[in-house]
Amino acid sequence: MMQIIEQPANVDDFIRLRHISGLSARPAAAVAKGLANSLYGVHIVKDGQTIAMGRVIGDGALNFDVVDVAVDPQFQGQGLGRKVMEHIMAYLLRTAEPSAYITLMADVPELYKKFGFVLSRPGSEGMHYAWC
Repeated sequence: MMQIIEQPANVDDFIRLRHISGLSARPAAAVAKGLANSLYGVHIVKDGQTIAMGRVIGDGALNFDVVDVAVDPQFQGQGLGRKVMEHIMAYLLRTAEPSAYITLMADVPELYKKFGFVLSRPGSEGMHYAWC
């Protein structure tokens, strides 16, 4: 039986899911601080194990960023990423004003396009700071 929990995954599950789904590693202390500062989180549990997650960060008014959407590879292809995004979008649509800027870094653009996200090019370019 699957259970959808509308809060961020715990630190250990977050780190494990990022690792097994191929996302970059994050240090536990930073994960704990970051998760506590989430605007919204959702994770899916099956038989006591977290198998999918996602969250929203930002200032809660002008800017929202969809982050950490991950699905355990053993459960990919079953619509769990879509289910996570449905909950994230429901949160955003009831919380964000129509003028809010909602962004994400898309590793699977096809998933996010289904929810109305578009590529920012050519109007703007996504960027990140390169730690040296």
